Order: sequence, then structure tokens, then C-alpha cells
Amino acid sequence: MHQRRPLEKLLELSLFKSRWLLAPFYVGLVFSLVMLLVAFVNELVHGLMGLMHATAEQIILAALGLIDLSLAANLVVIVIFSGYENFISKIDTGDSEDRPSWMGTLDFSGLKMKLIGSIVAISAISLLRAFMSLTERDISLDEPRLRWLVVLHLTFIVSGVLFATMDWIAARAERH
Repeated sequence: MHQRRPLEKLLELSLFKSRWLLAPFYVGLVFSLVMLLVAFVNELVHGLMGLMHATAEQIILAALGLIDLSLAANLVVIVIFSGYENFISKIDTGDSEDRPSWMGTLDFSGLKMKLIGSIVAISAISLLRAFMSLTERDISLDEPRLRWLVVLHLTFIVSGVLFATMDWIAARAERH
């Protein structure tokens, strides 16, 4: 057995403990969650105030905006929990029945897939909102913007498929 020197032990301990430098990032993400909540409440209040005079399309657009913010908030929670548990420490929730089933089981590859899936969903909602806004009389067609939204959405989809393919290839290679 290899005898470790004190300097090597100190270096390894320092490297291991340095993972705690990530904790402020996750606390910062909690603040971004608060920011998303404020944006959600603002959108909700704005939507409710114009509800009686809104068209069906405007109501659908408002709902899509709320869904968009909700998906972004879910994504932040997934990154906070998974990142913290994968890179810093396990979160002790005791035997709470409210603990999400994916907590503690989502590795970096799974986190990456959830992340790209959420980005694709958010992109799809943004694209749908842009297309639905075309039905409003006072909004002119912005072809370059729509084209870029489609190109970005397709880029996200292709990226997701490539990530999934890479994970599938890596999993097959590990089995052999």
C-alpha cells in the first residue's frame, strides 16, 4: 500500500473541501428563484387586471408566459438540488414524504438531460407565444425575429438529441 505524505494529504483535503466554494452559487440561484417569483406575480397580476377585456389569444399568451416562468423556476430548483447533492453534500430531509423522488438519483448526465429538456420546452413556449402574437391586429410580422426563434429552437432540439446520443453511446461503452 502506498504511504501518503502529509503534504499530499493536505492537498487532497483542501481540494475536497474546496467543493464548498460552490455553495454561494446555489444560494445565488435561490435568489434567482425569488426573482422569477416576482416576475410570475407581476405577470399574473397584469393578466388578471386585463382579464375582462382580453381576447382568448391574449389569455392564452398570458398563460403561456406563466408556464414559461414556472418551467424556468423548476429548472432552477433542479439545478440547485442536483448540483448541491452531486458536488457538495447530500441534503438531509429526514424521512420527509415531500422529498422529490429524483433527488439523490439525478447524476450529472441526468441533470444535463433535464436541463436541455427544460430549455427546449421554454424555447417552444417562446416560439408559440411569438406565433400566437401574429393573430393580434396591431402587431406587425417580424420575420427576422421569428426566423431566429425557429433556428434557436431547432438548435436546442438538435443539441438535446446529440446529448442523448452521447449518453447512450457512453452507457453502451460502459457495459462492454
